[in-house]
Amino acid sequence: MDIKYNVTKLRNNTKKEVKDFVSVEEPLEMNLKFKIKGKWRIENLSITMRTPGNDEDLISGFLFNERIIENINDIQNIKKIGNKVGDYNIRNKVEATINNSKNIDIEKFKRNFLTNSSCGVCGKTSLDTIEVIKKDKLNLNFPKINHKIILKSPNLLMNEQSEFSKTGGIHASALINNEGKVIATREDVGRHNALDKLIGHVQKNKLIDNHSQFIACSGRLNFELIQKGLMSNIGLMAGVGAPTSLAIDLAKRFGMTLLGFVKKNSFNIYNCKERINFKN
Repeated sequence: MDIKYNVTKLRNNTKKEVKDFVSVEEPLEMNLKFKIKGKWRIENLSITMRTPGNDEDLISGFLFNERIIENINDIQNIKKIGNKVGDYNIRNKVEATINNSKNIDIEKFKRNFLTNSSCGVCGKTSLDTIEVIKKDKLNLNFPKINHKIILKSPNLLMNEQSEFSKTGGIHASALINNEGKVIATREDVGRHNALDKLIGHVQKNKLIDNHSQFIACSGRLNFELIQKGLMSNIGLMAGVGAPTSLAIDLAKRFGMTLLGFVKKNSFNIYNCKERINFKN
């Protein structure tokens, strides 16, 4: 979703007044409806700043990636709630109803702070929290991805970014297979939101094949993005930017191949290089 703003552009010492596309950023309140001892209960999970659109995928991916639910099929339904508000006349609240709430510990997962579009879940207690959720390391035998497909991934991702081509101010995540086919893409002003939307979509539609696919992201790879990939047993993640130290540590701990600075003729491998096929 985008909107045009009046902008003064300077090019080669020449000013020009234009209308330019800007990515829309709006808050989304995510709520969870579930039963406790036979009675329905509604809890606010989080408020995140996002690009409106694919909100159902966003809350699905969020619930799955944070392990509030174990299976995407635990979601009974998702609906927009509240009145249409603001300059864009949209609903900024979404509610997911869970059909299996026996394992939900809402206080454990509830956030007591605003999630912003650049950071995500900055309050997690680091690697140990993830280790409690994920017990096993990934299988190093798959996926096997040819290095030429990795080199193509930035362009593959860019070609799917309809919003970025207009605004230049939005992130994307894509699921790509070992033949260079883009399975699905999602965009958002927040890197973590884009990945939540992607994983929510591909989990719901059963599009993930861990033996032949990897995820490419448009920005730098941080701890939270790696954590979200691990929840779906993604064996390889590639970013056009730099990974953070904590992202590298987390990927190493669970055997994920982490690639950074992916360009059309180069990339860095930070660990688990066994998954990269360098044959021409």
